[in-house]
Amino acid sequence: MRLKDKVIIVTGSTTGIGKAIAVRSVAEGAKVVVHGLEADWADQVVEELGKDRSVSLVGDLAQESTATRLVELAIERFGKLDAVVNNAAIVAASNLESTDTDFMEKILRVNTIAPFLLIKAALPYLEKSSGCVLNIGSVNAWSGEPNLLAYSISKGGLMTMTRNLGDVLFREHGVKINQINPGWVLTETEIERKKEHGLSDTWYENLPAMYAPARRIILPKEIAAAAVFWLSDESGPVSGQVMELEQYPMIGRNAPKDTSTIQ
Repeated sequence: MRLKDKVIIVTGSTTGIGKAIAVRSVAEGAKVVVHGLEADWADQVVEELGKDRSVSLVGDLAQESTATRLVELAIERFGKLDAVVNNAAIVAASNLESTDTDFMEKILRVNTIAPFLLIKAALPYLEKSSGCVLNIGSVNAWSGEPNLLAYSISKGGLMTMTRNLGDVLFREHGVKINQINPGWVLTETEIERKKEHGLSDTWYENLPAMYAPARRIILPKEIAAAAVFWLSDESGPVSGQVMELEQYPMIGRNAPKDTSTIQ
């Protein structure tokens, strides 16, 4: 097993990509600290993973104490910490007109500052285990959709932090930091978000090639499969890198022939 006996904190792991990473990590031999905002969802995930392999903490990452509590729980329950996955994020629509200071600060607090605080809190223990950090960003970090302004800015900041700390912390503490930037992923939240935008209940079943050349979008378990590489020893001394996981190149993509819209 590729993550045998590693202890991993995964934020935002009661649904979507985070849950898929937690599930795959345990399948690969790890023990996981599950995190989310809903106690019943967290309990369900722990029940699924097994109480001997997982423990949960419910807490708002906007509160600075949550990062410390996550690290303390990992040490108290499992005795060490090998990796942190900063996955939790607020995905909320906004543009220049609708984004005020309070909203921008709210998004940055969870999507960018919270990962920074968790890295700081975890660093002494990650240094002991020669551990690693995996940040889950977004292809929107490169510029973003017009209606995802604050979210895109927050992911751009996260990507810069990965590049910066990926050098500093590996050089000075032996802790690697890398990032995955997923494209469009079929999470439970995304399914509901698009339905709220007026799309049908089955909008994701046959997408136009303009948006998804495979006629489907990426599954959370496919992101989790890539995450295992970065969390395992297989990634070697690689640090400060960002991997895009999307169906087409973000820069230099040929104009798609299919210009139909999602129905």
